Amino acid sequence: MRKIFAIILVALLLGVGVVALIETDPGYVLVAHGNYTVETSLWVAALLLIIFTLLVYALLRLVYRLFGGRGSLVSWLGTRKAHHAARLTSRGQVSFAEGNWSKARRQLVRGVKHNEAPLANYLMAAHASNRLGDEVKTTEYLAAAANLESAAGSAVEITRADLQVQAGQYEQALKTLESVGADVARQPRALELRYRAYRGLDDWENLHKLLPDMKKQHTLGQESFRQLQQEVHIRLLQQSVLAADGPALDSLHSAWQGVPSDMKQDSQVLGCYVGLLLGQDAHAEAEKVILRGLKHRWDSGLVRQFGYVESDSAPRQLAQAENWLESHSEDAQLLLCLGRLSARDKLWGKARDYFERSYRLQRSAETCAELGRLLLALGEPKVAAAYFREGLLLLERRLPELPMPDKGLSNGLHLGQS
Repeated sequence: MRKIFAIILVALLLGVGVVALIETDPGYVLVAHGNYTVETSLWVAALLLIIFTLLVYALLRLVYRLFGGRGSLVSWLGTRKAHHAARLTSRGQVSFAEGNWSKARRQLVRGVKHNEAPLANYLMAAHASNRLGDEVKTTEYLAAAANLESAAGSAVEITRADLQVQAGQYEQALKTLESVGADVARQPRALELRYRAYRGLDDWENLHKLLPDMKKQHTLGQESFRQLQQEVHIRLLQQSVLAADGPALDSLHSAWQGVPSDMKQDSQVLGCYVGLLLGQDAHAEAEKVILRGLKHRWDSGLVRQFGYVESDSAPRQLAQAENWLESHSEDAQLLLCLGRLSARDKLWGKARDYFERSYRLQRSAETCAELGRLLLALGEPKVAAAYFREGLLLLERRLPELPMPDKGLSNGLHLGQS
C-alpha cells in the first residue's frame, strides 16, 4: 500500500513539474512544406511525434503478426495445412493396415502436399498400388520417392525389391538388391528379401552363403534361424546326390564335409545323411555314423534307421541293438528296429515278439505293416489282415464318419434293397 502511494505521489510531482516547465517555456516549432505551414509549441510537437512513433510501431507489429514469425497468419495457415496433411497420412496408414488399398493410396497421395516428410507416403502408396495390381502407379510412386532426395535411393530400391519378391519376380528382386551396394545389401531388411528370393528360386547354395550375414544381423529369430540352417544343409546334402557330376557317394561326402560341426550333431541333418548313405548302399559307413551319433546322444530316429542297415553280421548287429534295450526298453522305435534285425537273422519268434511290444507302445502304420507281412508268412492270414487293415486306417485318419451295414445282414439282402 505504501509503495502504491509513493508511486502516485512521484507521478503527481512529475506532472506538476512538467506543467510548470511547459508554462515557463512552451517552445516553438514551425514545419513548412510547399504552401503549407504548421506552427505549434514544442511540447505539442513532441506529443504528436510520440503518438506518430507509436502508430508506426503498431503498424509494423501488425504486419509482422500477419506475415512473419511462428505466430503469424501465414504460419498459422501453413501449420493448418501441415496438420491436414498429417491427418491424411495417418488415415492412409490406418487404411493400409486394414487392407483398404485403394482408399489408402488415395489418402496417402493427398497427404503428400504440405507434408514435411512425404517419402513414406510415396513408398506406402507404391505398396498399395502393387496390391491393386497397378504396375504403372507403382513405378510412378517409386520414381517420385527417388526424386525427393538422393539419400532415399537405397530405401526406394529395397521397397522395389520387396514388391518384386511379393510378385514372385525373384531374379529381378536379386538384381535390384545388387544395385543398392554391398553395405546396404547386408542390412537386415535387404538380407530378408535376399533370403526370400533364394528360397523362391530353390537356390540353396547362395542361401548357404547368406547364413553368416543373417546370423550376424539377427535377421530371423534364434529358433527360425536354426530351422533354416537345418533345411539348408539337408537340401544341399540331397542335391549333392541328385545333381552329382561324378560318383554320387563322393559328392555326398564332399557336401557332408561342408556341414558345420554343430549341425552334424543335429538329429534331422544327421538322419538325412544316414538316409542318403543307405540310399547309396553305403551300409557299413551308415552303421558307423549311426553308432557314433548314438554315443553322442540317444536318438530314436537313428535307431529306426539302424534297422535298415544291412550288416555283414546280422547276429552282431542284433546283439549291439539289444545292448541298448536295458536303458531304453520303452522306446517303440528301438523295439521296431530289434524286430527287423531279428527277422534279418531269421529269428521269427523273437521278431514277432519285438514287433508286438513296439505295437503295444506305439500303434503305427509301419509296425502294423511289419506284423502283417510276418504273420502272413507264418501262416496266420486272418491276424495279418487285421494288422494290415489297422495300418491302412492309421495312414488315413481323415475318413468321414459314415453309417456301416450290420454284420448280420447278408450281402445279397443289401444288394436287393433300393
